[in-house]
Amino acid sequence: MSHRELELLEVLRRLGGSARSGELAKVLGVSEETVRRTIKALAKQGLVQRVHGGAYLTGPDAADSFYRRISKYTEEKQCIAAGALSHISDGMAVFLDVGSTTAFVAKALRSRANLTVVTNSIGVAQTLANHNGNRVHFLGGEIQSNERGTFGRVAEQQVRDFALDVAVLSVDAFSAKHGALYQSATEAQLATVVAEAAEVTLVVLAHPKFEETGPHRGPEPETLDLLLTDAMPGRKHRRALGNWGVRLVLAPEPEGFEGASLDAQNKTVEATAE
Repeated sequence: MSHRELELLEVLRRLGGSARSGELAKVLGVSEETVRRTIKALAKQGLVQRVHGGAYLTGPDAADSFYRRISKYTEEKQCIAAGALSHISDGMAVFLDVGSTTAFVAKALRSRANLTVVTNSIGVAQTLANHNGNRVHFLGGEIQSNERGTFGRVAEQQVRDFALDVAVLSVDAFSAKHGALYQSATEAQLATVVAEAAEVTLVVLAHPKFEETGPHRGPEPETLDLLLTDAMPGRKHRRALGNWGVRLVLAPEPEGFEGASLDAQNKTVEATAE
């Protein structure tokens, strides 16, 4: 490998395993075109994975980075983002977290105007700031580069100052016993605080998350209002959602995004819970 390739790999490791081309160019002191050429060469060697706008390390020791996650289940996440739009109107105060599914929601929200956006996500802030009259508030706290966001006591204190109309939360897993689960304790804690500050809490997740798990519990399931996903979960999860009073909503179909919330299935959930 060339000196430039070795240098770029080292920067990726320091940044938590993933980064945008612009970030890499700034750290390395070179042009983005140079970064793109270097990433292309490393990708041919199987050392990085190219994604739109950046790259992430590959291999067994690579971090479970934001870019790795955002490149998975993209069609499902786009459908979920389209479904989330019906719950967010112009002028609302909205919280968006650092999740990869939430990143798709942020992009969809560029069709809304005059939003008050509260976020701990660098990407969300970049997507919605200075656009359609939005006011974006980026939470302070400790930056975790692999999540591209801020966490901790400062972020939690600041979010309590807002009266949120809607909070959009992603999760690492969703359990029929515990509800929202996270790999990070700090992310779970911030989600809990956000849910307490929101009038409506909307959980967005692609269907594989129903089969996964995590060590840290997020908001109490009873504090959640809506769960938006791309495929119907199993009977056990539907029963749990009914018991908790969480409305299950299915994302629209890709063709024209004409799907609707599953009112009939929601009734089934409630009946099963009884």
